[in-house]
This record gives sequence, structure tokens and C-alpha cells, in this order.
Amino acid sequence: MSDQAHMTSQRLRLLALGALGVVYGDIGTSPLYALKESLHSRHHEGLGEPTVLGILSLILWALILIVSVKYIAIIMRADYKGEGGILALLALLTSEAKRPLGKTAVTVFATLGVFGAALLYGDGVITPAISVLSAVEGVGFAAPSLAPLVLPLTVVILLVLFIFQRIGTGGVGRIFGPVMTVWFLAIAAIGVWQMIQEPGVLRAFNPYWGVTFLTTNGPSGLLVLGSVFLAVTGAEALYADLGHFGRRPISLAWHTLALPALALNYLGQGALVLRDPSAMENPFFASVPSWAFVPMIALATAAAVIASQALISGAFSLTLQAIQLGYCPRLEIRHTSSDECGQIYIPQVNWALMIGCIALVLGFGSSGALASAYGIAVTMTMVITTILFIAVTRRLWNWPIGASILVGGAFLVVELGFLAANIIKIPHGGWFTLVAAGSIFILMRTWKRGRTALFERIQPSLLPLDLFLENLDYSPPTVVPGCAVFLTSNPDTTPLALLHNLKHNKVLHQTVIILSVKTELRAYVEPEVERISVRSLSHGFHQVVALYGYMDEPHIPQLLERLREERDIPFSPNDVTYFVSRERLVKGSHGKLKNWEMGLFSVQSKHGTSPADFFHLPPDRVVEIGMQISF
Repeated sequence: MSDQAHMTSQRLRLLALGALGVVYGDIGTSPLYALKESLHSRHHEGLGEPTVLGILSLILWALILIVSVKYIAIIMRADYKGEGGILALLALLTSEAKRPLGKTAVTVFATLGVFGAALLYGDGVITPAISVLSAVEGVGFAAPSLAPLVLPLTVVILLVLFIFQRIGTGGVGRIFGPVMTVWFLAIAAIGVWQMIQEPGVLRAFNPYWGVTFLTTNGPSGLLVLGSVFLAVTGAEALYADLGHFGRRPISLAWHTLALPALALNYLGQGALVLRDPSAMENPFFASVPSWAFVPMIALATAAAVIASQALISGAFSLTLQAIQLGYCPRLEIRHTSSDECGQIYIPQVNWALMIGCIALVLGFGSSGALASAYGIAVTMTMVITTILFIAVTRRLWNWPIGASILVGGAFLVVELGFLAANIIKIPHGGWFTLVAAGSIFILMRTWKRGRTALFERIQPSLLPLDLFLENLDYSPPTVVPGCAVFLTSNPDTTPLALLHNLKHNKVLHQTVIILSVKTELRAYVEPEVERISVRSLSHGFHQVVALYGYMDEPHIPQLLERLREERDIPFSPNDVTYFVSRERLVKGSHGKLKNWEMGLFSVQSKHGTSPADFFHLPPDRVVEIGMQISF
């Protein structure tokens, strides 16, 4: 094996280890409660062999069909520039489809995708709250005298967990990965030990038991699916975390350790219940040997805390995609890895999730109360993901319509069954997730509508830069000393701030730089070779495009110093003025936005990262030109 191949293999293993700690924390701790809750829903009707094997079969095949087949084998191939998640599917449909979508289809898919992303945010709030609270409650159960400290201790752990996020997903994965590796090995060993004593439990791999359970128990059997679904609640976050680690490491971690360990442990718990039905009260801990009980409680507590990481990092990825798609204002994004573009940390999202989690813990007070709100958001997101995926297979991958319906329809049948079983949770706490998702959906939709309306109103006012310079030949303005820098996303059009400055002040600076900053999908751009592209124009104008990698920090004053020294652009650093524009919406006769939407859009605009901060502009040299845009 060559050195390069060895390094690639080594990096793959390291990323797979990180994925165990970040991606599989949630689904990896489901053996703590999934089988227990499923058995409890049937205890009044007896726990005969058909019931135990039937529920086990449903759990095993849910893991195989939902995680292994749907997400690992198929859906994770649908990435948008390396990113996964429901917004990645939306981006594929709206920007890369080989057959353009109609306006109605775009609206429908966009609404579904954004609402699905909002649902995942809601789940990102509840998962850390319930996982940490349930772990700390275990300590209170073992030592009743510590029960009054459960809520304060949970809040402290959540604070530490969210403060910890700043080191980046890769750093978190390197710390959490080994812990989860020990966890998976431990639960696999426990499962094997129990299975040796009851090998007949392996019959649960036959789907006949699961199908028979559903067909013979009618509606009550269908409701058990609400508890069975707890075994796969981390699957959607797995797809959302694609950008953090990549498809191969996530797949490697699942097939080599996570799936075998989960299957063995569920079978081990089932084997114990077949031998001793009383073990159903807590089949996970009942299957642990007495000598390993205390270490296992400590390991389970650590694993439960780690379980929240998949949703936190998934929320970071979703936010990045929302910004790129125009559904969220520009926020501060810190890239934490020079190897993986998707490993990011977003402070505003981190602190918002932390406040939401702490509020949930204090508001609901127990994991039992929170459990009723758990699962509904994920099932709805899974259904939406499948609908968008069917559209991707038709419009992007050119699958025959029969294949798309067959594959997507099979997933929908399973997921709609889970959704029907989870609907009953809405009156008992599931409403919170829907309210939270609805609020986030309104925020995202309002920002998108506001930016679209703003662009539609500004577009007719945009003037090609070459045409603007031609007009200066016929009507030259007064020229004043100094250098003006105008930031713009499109260097070929005249910045509105420049037009407004000329209109109101009637002057033009001696040197004018039209600067456009673009971010590449690579960690670094070599400054000396490929960073700056300059086109010198008439009337002292210079069109500059600066390339940066996602790990580079755009520092405009330093960039200008290089322009002055290397490109011979005449200006003094002490005479530079930076012009940025800020648009404000006002109610007009057009009326595309309602008053409350305009107010909300205005608040969102104020809380985005300002260009001056993002580009390290000196505050005393920035001129902000406000423009009122009438709707």
C-alpha cells in the first residue's frame, strides 16, 4: 500500500471514529428504551413468543430498511456540494434538476423542504433535553437523596455540552468517538451473552414474525409502531450530518460496528424476556451482569449525553444550507476543519438551541413528560424526505417512473405507518415540537419572501458597470481625492450604494474599487497565486474579484494593501472609505408583504452578521448608505 493510500485509509478510519461519536449517538442509545417501551405497550395482553419475536422483528427490519437501505445505501448519494439533509434535496431539485420544475411544483417542494427542516430544528431542541435529563434521572433513581438535584445538574450538563461545541465537530467526534466505540462493543457483548442462552431469538430476523404481529393485532399492533420507531429516531440526523464526515466514513461506522452492536443487543434483550418475562420492566439493565452494573450505568449516562450531538451538528449543517438557499440571514460561521468543509460551528444557533433545551427541561420537568413529544417531528421529516427523494430520482437521476414509485412508495408505506402511530402523541406533548417547527418555518419563509421581494424591486434599478462608465463620459461628476471601496456580490453591475452616493453627494472618488468576495469549496486559496483578479477600467475604476477558501478569513484592509503594492493601484491606506448599503422595506402600493412580515423581516435583517464585521473593516472608515425600498 502506498503512503497516499495509507493516509487515505487512516483518515477514513479517523472520520468513521468521529462519526460514531457524532452521527450515531442518538440511534446508538435507543436500546436503553426502545424495546422496553414497545413491550410495555403490550404488557396487559401478555408477552408470549409471537409478541416478543414480532416486536423484535419490527425493530430489526426498521433498522435495516430505514437506516441501511433508505439512508445509507440510497439517500446519502443525494448530496448537494457535499452537504446532506432535507434542504440539500431541495437544493438539488431547484438548482440542478435536468428538467426544470414548474412554478407550482417549486412552491410545493420548497414549502415541504423548509417545513421538514424546521421540524428537524424542533427535534434538535428536544433530543438533547430528553437524553441528558433521562441520564441524570438514572442517577437520581440509584440514589433517591440526589433527586432534588436532577434538574439543576441537567442544566449544568447542557451548559457544558453547548459550550463544548466551539471546538468543532471533528474535535467533539475525537472525544466522543472512543466513548461510543466502547459503548457499542459493550452492548454487543451483553447481547451475545444473552443470545447464547436463548439462541431461538434469532428467528426474529424472519420478517414473518413482524408482519404476523401487525396483521393479527389490528389497530393496537399498529400503535406499537410508535414505540418501535424510537429505535430509528437518529436516522434523519444521520443524513443531515453528511457534510461533517462524508458518506464513506458514516457508512463504514454503521456497517462495521453500529448496526451489528444494535442488532445483537436488541436480540439479547429479547432472549432474556423470552426466558424471564419479568425482565420487561427494564430489559436493557436486566440483561447486564451484576458485576458490570455500576460501570454500565456510568457508560450509559455518558452515551445518553453524547446522543444529543447528532442533532446539534445537524442543526449547524441545516443552517448553513438555509443561508446558502436564502432562507436565513447571514450568520457567523466558523469552519473548524481544513479537511472537511462541512465541519462548522455557528454560535447563534448553538446558543439558541441551548436556551431552548434548558427551557424544555425546566418547563416539562421530567423525561417522562418529554417522551410524549418525542418522535412526531422525525417521522414527519422522514416522510417529506422521501417525497423530495422521489422527485430527485425522476428529475435528476432519470429513474423510470415505475422504479421511483416502487422504491419511494415502499419507504412511504413504512414511514406513514410510523407517522400514524405517532400522531396520538400530539395532545400529550407532541404539540410543542409542531409549534416550535411552525415558528421556525415562519421565520425561514418570511426571510425568503422578503429577500425575493427586495431583489424584484431592486433588479430594475441595477445598471451594468460598463454602461455606467459610458454615461460618465457624457456627464462627468466632480472628482474628489481618496479611494472608495464598494462591496458587491456581482462585480459586473453598478453597486446601489455607488449610485445613491453619486445621486445625493454629486461626487466620485479619484480611485473606485468594485470589490466582490467569493468563497471556494476548498479550505485555503493560495494568496500569492490565485486570490486576486483585477480589471482596470476607465475613470479610475478597478473591478476586483477576491477568492477565499472556507477556512480563510476575508480581511479587506490587508487585501487592499496588496493591491496597492502589487497591482499599482494609486491610493493611500489612510484615504480609503468603505461603502456598504442597507435596505429597509417600507409599505407601498405594491403590497407583496403583509405588515407583520415586513416587521419580522426587518428584525431578522438587524440580527444578521454585518459586512463590516465579517470583512474586518475599520469602523471609523465605513459609510453605511440606507435605502428605503417601497413595496
